[in-house]
Amino acid sequence: ACFSRPLHFRAETAAPPGPTARAPGQPAPRCRRSLGLASGREASGPEAGAPLGSPRGSAGPNLKEWLREQFCDHPLEHCEDTRLHDAAYVGDLQTLRSLLQEDSYRSRINEKSVWCCGWLPCTPLRIAATAGHGNCVDFLIRKGAEVDLVDVKGQTALYVAVVNGHLESAQILLEAGADPNGSRHHRSTPVYHASRVGRADILKALIRYGADVDVNHHLTPDIRPPFSRRLTSLVVCPLYISAAYHNLQCFKLLLQAGANPDFNCNGPVNTQGFYRGSPGCVMDAVLRHGCEAAFVSLLVEFGANLSLVTWDSLGPESRGRRKVDPEALQVFKEARSVPRTLLNLCRVAVRRALGKYRLHLIPSLPLPDPIKKFLLYE
Repeated sequence: ACFSRPLHFRAETAAPPGPTARAPGQPAPRCRRSLGLASGREASGPEAGAPLGSPRGSAGPNLKEWLREQFCDHPLEHCEDTRLHDAAYVGDLQTLRSLLQEDSYRSRINEKSVWCCGWLPCTPLRIAATAGHGNCVDFLIRKGAEVDLVDVKGQTALYVAVVNGHLESAQILLEAGADPNGSRHHRSTPVYHASRVGRADILKALIRYGADVDVNHHLTPDIRPPFSRRLTSLVVCPLYISAAYHNLQCFKLLLQAGANPDFNCNGPVNTQGFYRGSPGCVMDAVLRHGCEAAFVSLLVEFGANLSLVTWDSLGPESRGRRKVDPEALQVFKEARSVPRTLLNLCRVAVRRALGKYRLHLIPSLPLPDPIKKFLLYE
């Protein structure tokens, strides 16, 4: 059953590392519920602030009943049978095989309205992907599970697989045709999360299957629903967050895949709308966050516009959370003081002419191998 009216929640907006932030590379903190899935308090709708199952008295049904009324396409007694979802949760492939031999269970393979193990309702595939049971994910897909259905928070099975660090499940979903960009109903993307936590292996898989490495329609859809906000900060950009957490490998992968080195965004950017005191471009952010010189060198090589950084922001003390790295600042100043080499300009021009969605075709061009590697920054 698909949501006809999906509930929308605030995106994951990871703050850059600071005094109270988790150190880069550490696993994300778990929610109080198993595997980081949402509790009832995170839901939207009537009684959102009340504990699950608490009576609402004469005011109406509680949250659980309300969600069932909204999204259950089957008789309510079917929603009480959690065996299919429970099997996906524990990775019991044998039980899944047995249950899905029955027509009644096959018809419910995409059922979202079942409450399993205290979680908000979601499909068996979403549960298996969250838990990282790759064999169950593969089996459910082969039995007809839809790969891009969203839960009540707008999260796809691929997104939760990435969030929980399950590369195998993510690859299975991508091979089955899952959208590598996740869902526009959720304000974060698989690419953003992989870049934030430094999972270069997952990021490579997403890029290989065509994920957009720039901020796209997730934040600026053509038709703006009332809950959408315009891009006003680089914090939502994969390049920015990978630099803020000093994930150099992910930073380079994004640039190699064609990420815009200035704003990491598709389309025009209005910097006047940025929050006061926030970085004005990716290079500005790299310097403010005390990133090492390698980050600056990469942006220079990939054609970043160095004039976007004002000299006023480059004092000995950064206005950001960290001091500017002296070596990185020196690399930036040297690059800004001399013209770009013709070799560098040609490479950037060729890549821009191809466009980021055709960069993967470079190996098939009728060119000598050294030139192909040069264009690919290998």
